[in-house]
Amino acid sequence: MKKKFQGGNLQPVKVLKVAGIAILAIVILTLVFGSFYTIQEEEQAVVCTLGSPKAVTTAGLHFKLPIIQTVEKVNTTIRGFSIGYNSTGEGDEAMMITSDYNFLHVDFYAEYRVTDPVKALYASESPELILRNIAQNCIRTTIGSYSVDSVLTTGKNEIQSNIKQMILDKLDTYDIGIQLVNITIQDAEPPTDEVSAAFKDVETAKQGKETSVNNANKYRNEQIPAAQASVDRILQEAEADKQERINEANGQVARFNSLYEEYIKFPEVTKKRMFYEAMENVLPGLKVIIQSGDGELQTMLPLESFVEEETPNIISDPAEEE
Repeated sequence: MKKKFQGGNLQPVKVLKVAGIAILAIVILTLVFGSFYTIQEEEQAVVCTLGSPKAVTTAGLHFKLPIIQTVEKVNTTIRGFSIGYNSTGEGDEAMMITSDYNFLHVDFYAEYRVTDPVKALYASESPELILRNIAQNCIRTTIGSYSVDSVLTTGKNEIQSNIKQMILDKLDTYDIGIQLVNITIQDAEPPTDEVSAAFKDVETAKQGKETSVNNANKYRNEQIPAAQASVDRILQEAEADKQERINEANGQVARFNSLYEEYIKFPEVTKKRMFYEAMENVLPGLKVIIQSGDGELQTMLPLESFVEEETPNIISDPAEEE
């Protein structure tokens, strides 16, 4: 009977022992697998050790102390939200007033990303909500300083730039671990269809004006180089003609001076030679024959045969007549 009693107590002990080993194994496996975590490329992590947070920015597999350390991952990709837009197209968030007391529906889209995961988790309860409130305040302040025409047509780029800078300045002051990437005007229109159509006509007219101005500037830019090239060509031709005339005049002066020197030395001979040359230039197709006082004929120019059938024109020697 004693052996049976002892044998009957051995079975529960074994079951408890096996269960304890299984539980211990599960705990060990849980601790081992819970000691590692993975960070993706678009993520950063915040490891909190006994209440002290620290950012981990390197992607890959990392180790943490079980139970002692906790890990919270933060998405660092660019995210965004709309301001003023809703499915019905109505709402106080989109309605704004301009400097000239006109009402407009203006929709914006803001993009942001986390720059400091620790501050994004612990500096505020909801950093995106804070960014949204800041953006709404800056948008209304900026829109209120522009006219309705600027908001709807020509001033959109400037308005977006001013709003972005204002939001960045305030985010630096709050220091909540997120940064504005960009904010853009998605749509801006008057609250009534009639006013909207009128502003669209104004925008179309302005675009037509810009097109005409651009075409005129293009034509001007095409014509000015051509005109400048024509001016340069005329100036070059005039300069060449001027230099040619100067050279010709200098040649004539030199020739005249040379003739004058010869004339001083031999006046009669030079006078005759000049006379013959002049007559040769004036009457290139005629023969020049000199008739002396005794009636003798002598061919001087051109130097051809004295035997010809044509009757020559007789020109008297001016020296003989004198």
